[in-house]
Amino acid sequence: MSPAGPEGRVFAEASGREVVAHTDRLVLHQYRLEDAPFALRLLNEPTFLRFIGDKGVRTLEDARRYIEEEALESYRAHDFGPYVVERRTGGEPVGTCGLLRKPWLDAPDLGYALLPEAAGRGYATETGRAVLNWALDALRLPRVVAVVQPDNAASIRVLEKLGFAPDGTVTEPTRGEELARFALEAA
Repeated sequence: MSPAGPEGRVFAEASGREVVAHTDRLVLHQYRLEDAPFALRLLNEPTFLRFIGDKGVRTLEDARRYIEEEALESYRAHDFGPYVVERRTGGEPVGTCGLLRKPWLDAPDLGYALLPEAAGRGYATETGRAVLNWALDALRLPRVVAVVQPDNAASIRVLEKLGFAPDGTVTEPTRGEELARFALEAA
């Protein structure tokens, strides 16, 4: 099964990328190995390292391996994963948003990150809403969660705008961090 747009269908572009969702300003497409330069930059941004964590990606080869093991494997195993967020006009990547399956969480996790120049423009809320519409409508997921560091006020505001409610805390097993958990139940 291929990822589908909010209406349950896959959108294809001339570039050959599978577009899983789009908004008035943005397009979300599956990662490809060719997205390694973007992934290398995003995964090494100070805000990514602080709020999400160090993925150990330091070279283009590391970035390609990360895409293969994290994104492409997730698409194969779960029919969802992280997606590249691009501006519809110009096509430049500005971030990532998607669903992640973490074994220590009871439901798929909504994750997002933006490049610094894209922050503060409403992109996280916009892409988060598109991914949630697709997850709840097309994939018929009964529940989506999100985890966030308790001091990440901007990310918590995004989750609240998307309709998530506080759902306790959870300890991230590899770093031992206590994270705030939020949940969104299907209507």
